This record gives sequence, structure tokens and C-alpha cells, in this order.
Amino acid sequence: MVPQVNRRDFLRQSALFAATAALGASTASILAEEIVELPFENGGRPLVSYPQKRPLIRLTTRPPQLETPLGVFNEGVLTPNDAFFVRYHLSLSPPSAAQLGPDQFRLAIKGKVNTPLTFSVDELKKGFEAVEVVAVNQCSGNSRGFFIPRVAGGQSGNGAMGNARWKGVRLADLLKRAGVAAGAKQVTFNGLDAPLLPATADFVKALELDHALGGEVLLAYEMNGQDLPWLNGYPLRLVVPGYYGTYWVKHVHEITVLDENFNGYWMNPAYRIPDNECACVPPGTKPDKTVPIARLNVRSFVTSVADGAKIKVNQPVPLRGIAFDGGHGISEVQVSTDGGKTWEKAELGKDLGKYSFREWTSSFTPKTTGPYAIKVKATNVSGQTQPLEPLWNPAGYMRNLVETVSLTAV
Repeated sequence: MVPQVNRRDFLRQSALFAATAALGASTASILAEEIVELPFENGGRPLVSYPQKRPLIRLTTRPPQLETPLGVFNEGVLTPNDAFFVRYHLSLSPPSAAQLGPDQFRLAIKGKVNTPLTFSVDELKKGFEAVEVVAVNQCSGNSRGFFIPRVAGGQSGNGAMGNARWKGVRLADLLKRAGVAAGAKQVTFNGLDAPLLPATADFVKALELDHALGGEVLLAYEMNGQDLPWLNGYPLRLVVPGYYGTYWVKHVHEITVLDENFNGYWMNPAYRIPDNECACVPPGTKPDKTVPIARLNVRSFVTSVADGAKIKVNQPVPLRGIAFDGGHGISEVQVSTDGGKTWEKAELGKDLGKYSFREWTSSFTPKTTGPYAIKVKATNVSGQTQPLEPLWNPAGYMRNLVETVSLTAV
């Protein structure tokens, strides 16, 4: 585990990151230890170290977008802080240490409330009940690089996701302390990341008031028992269990209660999906109607063996992986070792909560030499499962195809 970051270390690491960013993409590439080839066209990506992070797959430099190598998810159900993916939208990201230090940072609650309030992180810790939840944070565009035909946006593999134990205070408790005024409809959240140009929309997200008051949404200050890493939202971020990461606003410093629906750019037209059950349309077409993206769909992965690996005939091959969904909980994972012709139930691991990764295990013994196609398919408590054929939408969101790992027995 990465040691907890004190104020002096945080300032030093912040200065290091600022210096690295100022050098630009070409110099940052020199720091790459190796190139990872993601399994799609133009999939070469450098492994690069950033402050508080082990080498991660860099998708973009400014703003920083870092993907977790898939093998990390075989280390355990909780994704280590130093391997957790990073996603920003605006050029002036992440915010500077001067904005985030404990003497400067404040969270404001305003808008349609009876009493506008301002808190330091220390006041949140002392003044409200601390709660924890284990939850998956997954980018809406995780796995976008696999879409055919290709779509615009960050071309990520499967590593724009992570699972952590988040600790903080309930958003509902803060709103109740401020007193939500009659007629309120939505709550917006703004972080300290900022656009380079005034014409670029600030990254602001909204939740329905009932969701905000439901008791599950947190303002988190800890991640896996430590202060949030700088690149994952230090000192305070929104945690919206079961929802895609677009709602998990980092460095959140402003909460505003509205008496109307918020229609900012990052709610409309951005981060919207086709308004149908599959969130899909025929490849290359556009939907007639869209809605904001919301809950995670069902996904599962094999993590114990890499695609293209060679195995030995007549020797057992342990299989292990993860499964998750948007909060119903995983009821079953099935594994096929013959390309989907037959399926067997895997054994489910410890349940850390309905929003967490759920580990599964299985094994098989190849009886002959040659190729094997390992597939994994999860089903949740509501009966939702994964498609055998890829679904498509023009934003490249919500891919949850049954994954295949190709092995060769020798």
C-alpha cells in the first residue's frame, strides 16, 4: 500500500507533477518504461509513472488519462490506490496544490437551501458520521477502443475502472444540515478542475434530489484507508455507488441545490445514451432519443490468464476473475472453455457489498493441444446478463460484451 501522504509530501508531489506536465507530451514519453499494445487498431500506449502512481497506461497527457493494466485486477478485489485509473476532462487538471491544501480548500453548499454552509475537510470529519462503502468506479467509455465501427473519444482498453473502499460523509446529511428549500429538484456538483478557455464548459454534473437525499451518495475523503490520491480527487470527491464515473466529481468544492433541471453541457449533450433497453442502435446510426447515462450494466472479466497465453496440456489451469453491476448484486458467473458451446458455474468469492467487484474462481484441464477460447458471463440478482454479440452506440459507452480470452495448449 502507498503510505499516507502528509502535507509536505503532497506539496512536493504536486510540484513534481506540475513540472512534468509543463514539459509536455514528448518529454513525458521519455519516462515511459515500455509500450503496451492494447488489442485493437492503433492500440500502442506507453506505461508512465505519475505522482503517487505506479506505471499506468497513458491515454492522454493533458488532461491526464491513465488506464489500469488488466493484470492489476488479479491482485485482489480492491484496486490499489497507486494503480487506480485516472480520468479528467479539462486542460487545467488536476488542480494545483495551492487550491487543495487543508488551509485553502472549502466545500460550499448553496442554492435553494435554508442555510448556505461552508466546511473544511476536517470539519466534515468531526461534524458528521463517517460511513464506508465498497464500490466500483467505471468510466462510461471503458473499452471504447473495441467499438466497431470506431467512435470518437478516448480509445481505452478494459482498464478504465477500479474498485475501492470509500470513506466519507453522506451527501444527504450535508443537505439536511443546510435545509433543502421547498420546490428543489436537482443538485449539481462542481470540482476545482477548470477549462483552459472560457468558452469551454466547466465540468458540472447533476443528480436528482431524491437520489442525493437517498443516503448512499458520499463525499469521500479516504480511499482504501488512506487520503484520496491527488489524481483521484484529493481532498474530497463525490462517490455515487452503482453509477458511471462521470458522476463521481473529483476535488468537489461546490454543491448547489436547484429548483429546475440542470442542462449544462456535461449533462446534455454529453454523456447521453440511446433511450432504449439496450442503450444501443445499429452500428453507424444515431438514436432518435437519448437520456443521461446512469447505472452500470453487468460485466465480468478473466484476470488470471492473459489473452494469447500458452498453457500445458493435461495440467489444471486455475481461472479467476471479477464480476460487477450497478447495484443489484451478482448472483451467478458462468465460464465456458470451448468458445461458448457449454457453460459451467464458477464459485463466487466473498461478498463485499452489492456495488463491489465480486471475485469468481474456476478451473479447467486442457485434454488436447491447440487453441481454447475462455468466455465468462455474469448474471445479476435481477436476471440481467451480458450479450454474446457487441452492442453499439455513437458515444462508445457501456460496453459489456461477454469477454473471450484465447489460450493455446502445448
